[in-house]
Amino acid sequence: MADAREMVDADAVGETVADPMVAVYRHDVHKMNGRRHGSGAEVYHGVPVNEAVPRGADSDAALLSRPSGEPEQMVANHSSPYRLSLLTGESATESDRIEAAADGGFRSLVVSDDAHRLHATWLTSDVAAAFNESVYYPYTSLKYHVLLTAALLSEYRTGRTFDELYLAVHPGESSAADAGVEAALESDVVSPHRTVLWSPLVTLAVTSDPGDRPAARLGPEPARSFADVWSRLSQEPFDVDEAREWMVLDAQLRRLRSWSTALQYIEEFVAWRGMPDAGAADVNRGWP
Repeated sequence: MADAREMVDADAVGETVADPMVAVYRHDVHKMNGRRHGSGAEVYHGVPVNEAVPRGADSDAALLSRPSGEPEQMVANHSSPYRLSLLTGESATESDRIEAAADGGFRSLVVSDDAHRLHATWLTSDVAAAFNESVYYPYTSLKYHVLLTAALLSEYRTGRTFDELYLAVHPGESSAADAGVEAALESDVVSPHRTVLWSPLVTLAVTSDPGDRPAARLGPEPARSFADVWSRLSQEPFDVDEAREWMVLDAQLRRLRSWSTALQYIEEFVAWRGMPDAGAADVNRGWP
């Protein structure tokens, strides 16, 4: 039986043509067409793409969201690169997203040589959220797989190992609902590469230095462990007693094991529900 590391991009330790923290945001362009890494183009809009990510960060991120071993089709008759919504059970792809992707909508996600800008672009992208990270697992999210890969690579390049990393919770920002790249770049709660979710309700980061934020270790090795990590957080990320919707969201996150699926679910749930009146989701409660 093949190991999950063999089914994704190579466990590379060598050099990339682009700066590694730029290449990581370009490494999955091939998934727009549901292709395997080896069959993807080498250049897209004039920049190198689909390079293997150094230090095993891509394969580790894959193990956070997909099972090891031979892939199995989780949804019959669905072999599309477009993501299925866990919230509605239907395709998460809207016609304008399809048109944007077909018309080069992925361009802004890869063409910059500024790694911080690429991170902010992925963090605020609707187009990237329309794709799954594997046609076998259509509820997974390409957007959050890439962000998780970048967070891991960023930490690995400083000498950290997976077992030294935490999921850290920061307050959400109301501007995140409709914010663009510039707002993410200027945000006080967004940390380049480490932030993997930015929403009006909550902001989440994968980091070796959570400081005094509510946090939980990711575990000894990469695994589909989101529910376990979420349940171990040192403080509830939002006030589940103030609004039934947030209680429902919290309960679902204590069941979801796939990281990219769970992060995408938070984004979609908050967008669908909208933020309640001030104080109903008190994400700053008692925090420094």
